[in-house]
Amino acid sequence: MATRIVDLWSEIVEEEEENQRSVGVPAPEIAVIYRRQKSDIVPQKDVARRQSNSSSGTNGNRKSLAPVKRVSWNRSLSTRGRTSIAATAFVDHQPQQRKPRRNAKPPLPRGKATQPPNYDKERAYFQEVDAFELLEESPSPKKPGTWTMGTQVDNVVIPHLSSVLQKWLISKKLNHTYAFPGSLSKILETPVLSQNPIYQDSVSSSTTKTPGKDYLEVHSSLNSIQQRLNSSLNDKQLSTMPIQETCEDIEVAVGKLSLTSRPSSLDDHGWNSFSALLTACGQSVPSTLTDMLLSYCDRDTITKVGEGTYGEAFKVGNNVCKIVPFGGDSRVNGELQKKSEELLEEVVLSCTLNHLRGHEGDISNACTTFIQTLDLRVCQGYYDSALISAWEDWDGKHGSENDHPKEFPADQCYVVFVQAHGGQDLESFVLLNFDEARSLLVQVTLALAVAEAGYEFEHRDLHWGNILLSRKDSATLQFILEGKKLQVKTFGLVISIIDFTLSRINTGEDILFLDLSSDPELFEGPKGDKQADTYRKMRDVTDECWEGSFPKTNVLWLQYLVDILLLKKSYERTSKNERDLRSLKKRLNSYGSAKECVSDPFFSDLLIDEL
Repeated sequence: MATRIVDLWSEIVEEEEENQRSVGVPAPEIAVIYRRQKSDIVPQKDVARRQSNSSSGTNGNRKSLAPVKRVSWNRSLSTRGRTSIAATAFVDHQPQQRKPRRNAKPPLPRGKATQPPNYDKERAYFQEVDAFELLEESPSPKKPGTWTMGTQVDNVVIPHLSSVLQKWLISKKLNHTYAFPGSLSKILETPVLSQNPIYQDSVSSSTTKTPGKDYLEVHSSLNSIQQRLNSSLNDKQLSTMPIQETCEDIEVAVGKLSLTSRPSSLDDHGWNSFSALLTACGQSVPSTLTDMLLSYCDRDTITKVGEGTYGEAFKVGNNVCKIVPFGGDSRVNGELQKKSEELLEEVVLSCTLNHLRGHEGDISNACTTFIQTLDLRVCQGYYDSALISAWEDWDGKHGSENDHPKEFPADQCYVVFVQAHGGQDLESFVLLNFDEARSLLVQVTLALAVAEAGYEFEHRDLHWGNILLSRKDSATLQFILEGKKLQVKTFGLVISIIDFTLSRINTGEDILFLDLSSDPELFEGPKGDKQADTYRKMRDVTDECWEGSFPKTNVLWLQYLVDILLLKKSYERTSKNERDLRSLKKRLNSYGSAKECVSDPFFSDLLIDEL
């Protein structure tokens, strides 16, 4: 091993001497240097210093080139902090002579001219870069947003002020649980130089579409909202503004749109979402319940038709008003009041389902089973005396489970859903025969299948109080499921599905849902109660990921309806009819969505395909 080292060193020395002779440098002398190994690369100044110290410390004894135990020292090179031996070559060992900090280039041989550096490649590169037209990276600070492709534009028109307002509102995160993506702001947007109303631009086919399907048209039932919004915008002079009106001007204009009455219970978070909710309903300020009622009927004709945990339902003219209090500190019917952002979601969801009612053009999914929303209002103030009177009449006949609305304070806010009258709820409706029961099931199943296909919709609260029934003269009802037209035998019965408070939907731009984990009491109902059991089954299916798409939840509610028809409802039926219902319930376990349920043999003779 020692012989190999000496030979290798001799080769290195010989090669170094040959290189030095070729450039006229004296032959190097050899010395052994002891140093602590820190890295493979040592700064040049340290090498020079160590070389100087080494030459003085060895006293000229340069013949001991390789220690006998060189192999063991080599092993120590891999051990941090150990001392190892290294041999190096240098030109001069005199301390007074120091090598330069950087290695000098060897002198050129005589007779060879020095070639000047060639920068042709660099010059060509920058000529190529300069040939491109670079974009302006930032706008002019005096005229923001006026630069396009390096050209300044002076006559730029910013969007309608309502659009500026809504973007400012929605840009403030409403709530970490119910925060919407930026695309939700489209529901409040008004296009530049357009007098189109808010819902035509927002919840229109251009913004709320069936994922992967053709866009849907907005139903004409929202005209009242559109007209009121246009009137409000005109009153506030919300036309277009030139870009010269700076942010200060916009702030002044936004100030003009501020609410004249704001609930003291709403904090800044609620204030933003409350303003967004107002704009979504086509209002700049809240109205009163009295003004809303007078626009539909005489107050003396109002009657209460139903109630729920979060609100009351009154018949107003030919329509039904669902009044939901929100934003207050006091509890309503034992529950915390809804937040404005939650109501905003329900407003969007209700209007989205309205699109399924359209039959014009090439529609992939359509039905009229989901209740039609005709108008939306934000109101504030005391409960109207006519509503209180109607509430007390109901309480005297049926015994209300809700708190008396006369307790609401003067600054209480409400969202009023004005909807078509869908009839009586299943709990109180009297079915006549098994055909009506079958018609109920097939209409609900098909409606859920259509909404699944169109919007990944899940109702998640389809108990017998949220299904309305009425008798009509029509013998069939049309559904369109993924482009396929189906006629359903109704036996004179028409179904309407209501109350989307707990529902989940994918509008194509946003996923709207309610996090049911925030209401653990929902799952604490008595065991054996079909409704409470269904909530718990939903929790198991979703694994409490309520934002996700789980169409199996629709199937769970179909099973619930079968149980209701078997256990809770009395109508003319045979033992064979009951066996058919029980068999259907078992088969529903194997289906993962309402769409799959449509193909069940139970419905085969009720469906008529259109060629």
